[in-house]
Amino acid sequence: MAAHGKPKPDGQPPPPPPPPPGAKKGFMRRMFPFLLAANLFVGVYVLVRTYRKDSGKDPATDPATVSTSSAGKPAEPVNVPRKELPPIPQDEQRHLYKWMLEEKRKIKPRNAAEKKKLDEEKALLKEFIRAGSLPSL
Repeated sequence: MAAHGKPKPDGQPPPPPPPPPGAKKGFMRRMFPFLLAANLFVGVYVLVRTYRKDSGKDPATDPATVSTSSAGKPAEPVNVPRKELPPIPQDEQRHLYKWMLEEKRKIKPRNAAEKKKLDEEKALLKEFIRAGSLPSL
């Protein structure tokens, strides 16, 4: 009688049938161990990499510690040579100013102060475009 799904004589319902072998687990249940391991490996990698960077520095050759450990002398600023570029021709400058003016015209101001600022910038660009000689850049 218990095989037909009827309750047993002791009053308990029959146990649910066991899942068939090879039944798929839920996606998260399968992925959780993988994600946990991947996260652990990435954390260890970052920790080891940071540790190697910090331990690889020698305080005697580190420029930050050398300049602060000197007897109160301020560090000399390093002079980096500036790269001199050739002057931009006036035709290209005018073209650039016209492009800037077109882009300013596309901007939609949100309030009166922003509109006033845009108008001043556009007026300045118009002056540069109409001028006989342009300021050097």
